[in-house]
Order: sequence, then structure tokens, then C-alpha cells
Amino acid sequence: MNDVRIFLVLVFLGMFTGILEAAPATGANGILESAGIDFAFGLTNIYQINAKGGMSTHRRQGRFTGRYDLEINMDLHKLADIEGGSIYMHSRGSWSRQDIDGTSIRSAFGVNGVADGRQSFNIIELWYQQSFLDDTLQLRVGKLDMTGGFECRGCPVSFDGNMYANDECCQFLNAALVNNPTIPFPDYGLGVVVHWSPVENWYLSVGAADAQADKRETGFNTTFRDEDYFVYMAETGITPRLDSTNGPLQGAYRLGIWYDPQPKANSDESKTYRDDTGLYISCDQMLAKENNNPDDTQGIGAFFRYGYASSLTNDITNFCSFGCQCQGLFCGRDDDVLGLGFAHGSFSDSADDTYTNDYESVVEMYYSAQVTPWMNLSPSIQYVTNPGGVDGVSDAVVLGLRTMMTF
Repeated sequence: MNDVRIFLVLVFLGMFTGILEAAPATGANGILESAGIDFAFGLTNIYQINAKGGMSTHRRQGRFTGRYDLEINMDLHKLADIEGGSIYMHSRGSWSRQDIDGTSIRSAFGVNGVADGRQSFNIIELWYQQSFLDDTLQLRVGKLDMTGGFECRGCPVSFDGNMYANDECCQFLNAALVNNPTIPFPDYGLGVVVHWSPVENWYLSVGAADAQADKRETGFNTTFRDEDYFVYMAETGITPRLDSTNGPLQGAYRLGIWYDPQPKANSDESKTYRDDTGLYISCDQMLAKENNNPDDTQGIGAFFRYGYASSLTNDITNFCSFGCQCQGLFCGRDDDVLGLGFAHGSFSDSADDTYTNDYESVVEMYYSAQVTPWMNLSPSIQYVTNPGGVDGVSDAVVLGLRTMMTF
């Protein structure tokens, strides 16, 4: 009942905020925007059930989850006359204590990328960014999310970005279709990233972040005490545009490597190894456009990912995913999106005591329908093969409904 009450309160809050957003930007809100301070608020609610297979189809605990995201961006050129400077803060809260994976499915990937336990309020990002050389060189330092944040020709890059499979709040729900599970992304830790894009269709990014970070803390305890372990990443890519009758088709092709020096082991935990390394690929390409309007994103796009990690230190050693997205499939529904994706991960041969099956795979389809300019409803279905890679857990069919509100 407590979760239901929280859900109702947040829904009414979102509706009220939407009414305010529809009004002209006057008063304090308009003053803040003109001064260089932008606010964004997102509210995501998920309801999922395990319709078939898995560990159980009857347990109700964990079916309802959600989170809120509050973002603040400060333009220091407007606020303090610092050319090219900005400050960004991202805070988040989530519910409930368990998700459907832990109670009913036991997927190694995670069928709900939004679920994050019960967290009332965490500042997960707080960083300063400075641009140089006509914005071709950017330096970001602070508490970071290493899974993205930069753009090249409008495409999300650095690190493991993807245009069609990178956001659990509005695209795929399965975590394996959000980011590559072979990459050991730190948990929102202190770090630094340098992004360089001297030409419009090529970039290079390098970064490092605290490998022992905990998003619930500032990061100073784990960064500057005891062992100083950092995860290092480097990514380069191109963002070409292919010719078509309806204008250029944007694509992005990324190649990255990572290095984690801390002692690690896979699930058998028989021996630890240092100096873990891996590589990944992430690509997306628009295949067709509906019209030649450069601001219209209707059309069909496709994506592909691959990742490799050592079997001695990682449970998932080889991974691939691919799929497609279609926007504006039905007449009069220009902002609706249909997505279909597949992900496959191979388990480490040296962790046979944990995994009796060689792999886990998932197929997911979702449809995101825009109800209002600030609200989307998105039903989804997932078919998970070999959940958790263990015997006794059969293939699962997971049904879900996501509500996403942004203001």
C-alpha cells in the first residue's frame, strides 16, 4: 500500500507540474532560465509481471518500481562571466526494495534497468565542465556518470553511447539493451574525462573514475583513502552521414577499450587477478527517413553492440546485441516509437560452478506512445532464455508497462 500511495502522489505531482509547464515562462522560473539555470524533472514508473517461466509467476513483491530524476544545469558564462564553463548536478531517488528479477526471474542481465532499490535522495552526478578551442576540447571533472554525456554531431558518445539503445526510461527496459554488461562502469565516482572533437565527424575521449565508488557517498572516502583504484577508458569514433532522397542519414560508429587494475575474480572466486582489460563496439545508423525535414526524426534506425572481457575476472565474457527502432510508424503518431532488440551474453567457462548453462539471451519489444508532450506510456514484452544461466529456472516471459513524465 505504501508503494501505491507514493505512486499516486507522484502522478498527481507530475500532472500539476505539467500544467505549470504549459503556462508561459514568467516569474521566478523565467528569471532563472534567463540567468542561465535550467531545471529538468523526470518521473518513471514501471509495472512488470512474470507471465511464464522464471522462478515464480505468483510472487507480487517487486512488480512495481520507479524513480525520479532531477537535473540542474548552470551556464557559468551567464552566471559568472566564465566563458565555456558549466556546472551540472543530477539527483535521483528510487523505489521499491526489490524488483521482479530478484523475486521471480533471476536474470543475469536484469529485466528492469530502472530498478535501483529504495533510495530516497542521492546526488549521483556533480561536475564542472570547461570548454576550450571553440568548444572542440572539453574537460569534465567531478562526480561522473561514465556511461555517456558527450555528443558528436548530435550522437551520444563516450562511453558506450547509442542513439537507439541507451536510455532505460524511454527506450529498452532490459539492462543489456541499455549498456554493454562486459564494461565495468564505476558507480558514479569521482573522475575526469577529456573529450576532443577537432572535426565535426570524429572524436576521441579518455577518462578515469574511482573503481570503488558508491553513489550514496561524495566519493572522497574511496578515492583518496587506502587503495587508489581507477577504471580507465578510451573511446574513438566517427559520425558519418549517408546520402538519401530524404536527406542525410546520421550514423555513429564507436570503438572503446577499458582497463581496471584492482584485484578481481569471476563468480567462482577461487583466485583473483589484477589488470583486467576489455574492448567494446557500439554502432547505430539511421536507415531511412520519412521526409526531408532536417528537424524531423521519423524513420527507421538500427544498432549493434559487441563486448569482450576476460573469463578469469568476469562472468560475461562475450556479448552482442542488435535491433532496430521505428519512429512514426502509424499515421498521425509522429512521436511514437517502436523498438525491437536482441541481446546475448556468454558466461565464463571458469565459473562452471555458478553457471550450468553457457549463455543468457533476451528479446525485447516496446512501443512508446506519446500521450501528452510531457507523458509517454510504453508497454513492453521480454522473452528471456536461460535466466541466470542455471538449471531449474525456465525461460521467462516478462510483461511490463512504463509511464514516463518529463518536465
